Amino acid sequence: MSGLEKFFSLTAFANFSPGHVVMLLIGLLFIYLAIKKEYEPLLLIPIGFGILVGNVPFLENANLQVGIYESGSVMNYLHFGVLKGIYPPLIFLGIGAMLDFSTLLSNPKLLLLGAAAQVGIFATLLGAIALGFSPQEAAAIGIIGGADGPTAIFLASKLAPELIGAIAISAYSYMALVPLIQPPIMRALTNSKERVIRMKPPRSVTKLEKILFPVVGLLLTTFISPSAMPLLGMLFFGNLLKESGVTKRLADTAARPLIDIVTILIGLTVGASTQATTFLTPKSVLIFALGALSFMVATAAGVLFVKLMNLFLKDENKINPLIGNAGVSAVPDSARVSQMIGLEYDPKNHLLMHAMAPNVAGVIGSAVAAGILLGFMM
Repeated sequence: MSGLEKFFSLTAFANFSPGHVVMLLIGLLFIYLAIKKEYEPLLLIPIGFGILVGNVPFLENANLQVGIYESGSVMNYLHFGVLKGIYPPLIFLGIGAMLDFSTLLSNPKLLLLGAAAQVGIFATLLGAIALGFSPQEAAAIGIIGGADGPTAIFLASKLAPELIGAIAISAYSYMALVPLIQPPIMRALTNSKERVIRMKPPRSVTKLEKILFPVVGLLLTTFISPSAMPLLGMLFFGNLLKESGVTKRLADTAARPLIDIVTILIGLTVGASTQATTFLTPKSVLIFALGALSFMVATAAGVLFVKLMNLFLKDENKINPLIGNAGVSAVPDSARVSQMIGLEYDPKNHLLMHAMAPNVAGVIGSAVAAGILLGFMM
């Protein structure tokens, strides 16, 4: 009987709690949204399954070395890349190897939209401080507004490691829910005339411009924000691999196998870090709410800034405000939302290429913002 009692005490049934039920349901919801609704399946399936893995209950004082927070467990070793900020720069390397900055180079003023969308980061930072979070925690929470999971993980790993699970889940959740969150804001802030503005086709960009951009971009951004070097250095390095034309194998590796492997690892371990006994706290719920606010403010700021710019532009140079939402760095989903909403009001007005300019600018902007916050808060 004592053997049976010990066996039962080690099973999940004996260590189950209501918190585990909540997290398991959330994990299943993520998987459902990824498969049924196709909301960022490459992110939500690893994260959702990671939530299931992290919330199989076990006897925590038995030294089984299975939990992500137990020293010596396999999941703990995999989680090391999140805690030490190793995975995010590798993600940025792959992103850089995939991005095409041509539309941004052809219309540089759209870079301002990527900067405007970062307003959500700093507004949420102030709000989080007002709610009692420390400046370091508030900075890590605010970066969720950039809709950039790797940047959020990178900054949280440096400033608030204890909140990394909640921050990462929030950032990736809002990245996946871009098609649900942004359209109502875009419609509310624009009128029927603005939604059908047709923009000039982007000019052709030379190969020399494409090669020079990652070099010049690296120097300009990291001179402003040296703390962002791990992210921006890898982003521009990946882009140079792509645009140089002589390192195709390296660019393909970074853009496909490498980023896929790191996405699996980061998604699974971030999901597993939501272990109910550690993750389910009032702080986590508040972070999720602040993250939503940050993302909505960032979207609104991008749209409103376009409207402001249009006051000073000639009619032939006006910008469609529906691309303002793409200033957040959820690449390419926010640009696709611009295209989708634009086609609703004018089936022949294709905004995707124009929206990619603020979208890639948002990637740079969120990394610069993270570097600035890191420099101030460390």
